[in-house]
Amino acid sequence: MCGIVGYIGKQEAANVLLGGLKRLEYRGYDSAGIAVLNGSLSVVKQKGNVASLGEAIKQSDGMVSDATIGIGHTRWATHGDPSDRNAHPHLNAQGDIALIHNGIIENHAALRVELANHGYSFSSDTDSEVLVHLIDHLWESIPFLDFEGAVRQALTVVEGAYGICVISGREPDKVIVARKGSPLVIGIGENEFFIASDAAPLVEYTRKVVYLSDGEMAVVHRDGYKVKTIDNVVQEKALTELDFELEEIEKGGFEHFMLKEIFEQPDVMEDVMRGRVRIEDARVQLGGIADQLEQLRKAQRIIICACGTSWHAGLIGEYLIEEFANIPVEVDYASEFRYRKPIIGPGDVMLVISQSGETADTLAALRLAKEKGATVIGICNVVGSTIARETHCGMYTHAGPEIGVASTKAFTAQVIVLTMLALALSKERTMSDAEVMQALYCLDTLPERVKNILECRDQIVDIAEHYKDARNFLYLGRGYNFPVALEGALKLKEISYIHAEGYPAAEMKHGPIALIDEEMPVVVIAPKDTTYKKVLSNIEEVRTRKGRVIAIATEGDEEIKALADHVIYVPAGAPFIMPLLTVIPLQMLSYYIATLRGCDVDRPRNLAKSVTVE
Repeated sequence: MCGIVGYIGKQEAANVLLGGLKRLEYRGYDSAGIAVLNGSLSVVKQKGNVASLGEAIKQSDGMVSDATIGIGHTRWATHGDPSDRNAHPHLNAQGDIALIHNGIIENHAALRVELANHGYSFSSDTDSEVLVHLIDHLWESIPFLDFEGAVRQALTVVEGAYGICVISGREPDKVIVARKGSPLVIGIGENEFFIASDAAPLVEYTRKVVYLSDGEMAVVHRDGYKVKTIDNVVQEKALTELDFELEEIEKGGFEHFMLKEIFEQPDVMEDVMRGRVRIEDARVQLGGIADQLEQLRKAQRIIICACGTSWHAGLIGEYLIEEFANIPVEVDYASEFRYRKPIIGPGDVMLVISQSGETADTLAALRLAKEKGATVIGICNVVGSTIARETHCGMYTHAGPEIGVASTKAFTAQVIVLTMLALALSKERTMSDAEVMQALYCLDTLPERVKNILECRDQIVDIAEHYKDARNFLYLGRGYNFPVALEGALKLKEISYIHAEGYPAAEMKHGPIALIDEEMPVVVIAPKDTTYKKVLSNIEEVRTRKGRVIAIATEGDEEIKALADHVIYVPAGAPFIMPLLTVIPLQMLSYYIATLRGCDVDRPRNLAKSVTVE
């Protein structure tokens, strides 16, 4: 997803904007730019990274350095290739309106034709440039319309998703922002205001923020701000206090954010469970859904909707809830849910999962379910996000900011929340207090077990050296570990660009076995559980075809040594906690293969951290 920053106040705007754009680099981008206002608009933008933009700004004229109002953007190409001309900000023909935009203007082609008929020409291939010309056209052609009115009028014409930030030399002491489907947050300082597409650029300056909701816009002056709907109705907005520290979005001595976040997982697990896991009285305390817990226990079925890594967590949640609570569960790709005719209504419960709380497809599924009368519960990481606001209730994962594009600690936090939910649903339904207490004890011991796995770093680096040049990987797992196979394959694809597929181990004979030869590494998740012997048979099938086997196995398992080329051991545990153990070495294997291949693991090509457009 593209990144937005804006500033109005007393500091040098270019420095604030550059710092903010650096904080947003993790979201993925291919070009960057700023526009500042100091009598007239000055724009510096180009294809490439923020560091290169900083050098270009140093070489620009002094107008940039003196300005105290401006906007900045990192673009992830959708309409038009990555290039200087397609980078944001975009200007009107007179060069006195500058706009940055996240999202997609779906009717841009028709608007482009209409504006061309009015004499407008275009200097980029983007849908975003259409909007700045539309604002200009309305401002010029409608009598008595001011800057705010022109923006508002334009937003009633465009169709699609947007998060925008606009400044103009005609009304130089204001920034106008608006959102529909693409997040925006305003940071409140002392006679200065900060605007961003997420909170990461703000925490350095302020902890007080206001999150805009869909269909809202704000006019921000040096001495205050006012939030209204697009229909011009004034809104009273509550201040939110940011709940993370600046240090949490720094690397803290690690080479990459992804590695830092892998190693943070023991602490994250403790944070997720703190105050919620009560072993002494055999219960889980989930305050966010306390009022809906009985309704959940009586649900005829639960539908889990998510995308990507969160979808894999949802698959594990299906196993957990069905085993512990005996409630039928369906897991849907949110991106597919609304494009069929889903059967959902009153009495159904939808569980939506998203790290950012802003995933566009997941939000669309949420809204459709609410329209149909279902109860919708959210699991997300970001306080104040749209999913947190629009669901009936929910649970935060408390994983802290996740900067690496490839999700690691957010995934394990989601799985722990789903485990706690399943155990809470089982209470007075399917499990005795003694069984719940034993399960909670297993959860409570997770952080120490994960610390033990992280000590295997050197062994995993050696394995990565063996396979860094492989062109394909196959990941196999059964039961709870089938979704882990999917997640392991996804991690490798995302950051190393090696093709990888995850499969249920028993499905190997139904197609993928044709791919296996001496060039094919096969990662087999084989803890000692009820399917262990079956998985050993799958390993034998791989060996017979000369495949190379990397096994994730239970500590003390000597039998598997004779069958696998490499074995990574994880501590023994109950089957339901094994995904939280077996996924750790897969995250590390992906990381080290990617770094050995010279890949940028924090900002993999073509990927964005938060997918807020279709």
